[in-house]
Amino acid sequence: MEIGSKIKAIRLQRGLTQGELASRCELTKGYISQLENDIASPSIGTLIDILNVLGVTPQDFFTEPKAEKIVFTKQDFFESENGDGQNIWLIPNSQKNEMEPIILVLPPEGASDVRYPFEGEEFGYVLEGKIRIDTDTASYEAKKGEAFYIDGKHEHRIINITAKTARIVWVTTPSNF
Repeated sequence: MEIGSKIKAIRLQRGLTQGELASRCELTKGYISQLENDIASPSIGTLIDILNVLGVTPQDFFTEPKAEKIVFTKQDFFESENGDGQNIWLIPNSQKNEMEPIILVLPPEGASDVRYPFEGEEFGYVLEGKIRIDTDTASYEAKKGEAFYIDGKHEHRIINITAKTARIVWVTTPSNF
């Protein structure tokens, strides 16, 4: 890790000049320049003082940022049972996220497990087939190319009402599949 370049990057993010940082740390502008150019190395005490002025903890300073995974492939997906059908989990460990997307695959005339009331919302888009959504208050139908939106306070389940496989993109927030 190049300590000097990291100090410089944080200093610039905070809108400080070398002189302002030096003054706040009771150091010289020349010393800050040497640190940022990796010509000099600070003592632990001096580094802690600089980080305090920059508003960064030593732990945050020395933690390398992890690359955020954006694209997920079939190798990342996994399957689990859902009633008569299968959930295809599109994002591994998505329960740590706000949204949890799956693809629900229902065999002919198959049904998902009952979804019990929760604090959240669900969205679905029918990729193939025709389904019925049975809630605790009514039933609704949706076919290929149509979407549905359910307030989580309603108990519900999805039923494939055809003799062909149904596939649905199903997203819940917060995650709770």
